[in-house]
Amino acid sequence: MDRYFMQQALLEAKKALDIGEVPIGAVVVRNGEIIGRGFNQRESLCDPTAHAELVAIRDAARNLGTWRLTGTHLYVTLEPCPMCAGAIVNSRLDELVFGASDPKAGAVTSLMNIVQDKRLNHNVQVIAGICEEESRKLLQVFFQAMRVRAKSNKER
Repeated sequence: MDRYFMQQALLEAKKALDIGEVPIGAVVVRNGEIIGRGFNQRESLCDPTAHAELVAIRDAARNLGTWRLTGTHLYVTLEPCPMCAGAIVNSRLDELVFGASDPKAGAVTSLMNIVQDKRLNHNVQVIAGICEEESRKLLQVFFQAMRVRAKSNKER
């Protein structure tokens, strides 16, 4: 099941890619059903908090009619940053499943582990590396295209 829901998060990431956003996608699942979807929209919305995870969490909370997302699982294509990790804890998600690690900003396994910090009032189970290669490849394609565009703009 983890692979299926991560594939759904990858579909969300492709929506971000299609509109020129960093291709990160997320879905929130409860009882085997997707109740929230999101993809990066920081540029489109001019909103520094419009990360895929937060968009999906907001969607799930709206659909459930509560901010407490106990009994839910978040699938995201890239390891969450500190802001998103904090939102994951505060929304009381049960489990986080992510694809690729983020050595520069990851706040779950790379730089720190906010979601399992015993000093906080809630801890989240973590599964890492599901569809890691697909998640990483999508990001590599995006950033490679950005570098090519930047280089061609410089040459003009």
